[in-house]
Amino acid sequence: MAMAAEDIEALIRAGIPDARVEITDLAGDGDHYAARVISESFRGQPRIAQQRRVYEALGGRMGGVLHALQLTTATPD
Repeated sequence: MAMAAEDIEALIRAGIPDARVEITDLAGDGDHYAARVISESFRGQPRIAQQRRVYEALGGRMGGVLHALQLTTATPD
């Protein structure tokens, strides 16, 4: 069973409260998404640490109910 974009966004925002989250359904199938997560709390962290925080917010759903996620993280300009 696939995850809805709204559920992905809610999990990320719950784990990273100051995050601005944009979710795109890449294939129109509800199974392949891109996420852009922008958070001030990422400032000073290497990209791998930023992405790890997003995966932690998803609570182990990657590779299970969340099949594919193209992830981009950034700090606000």
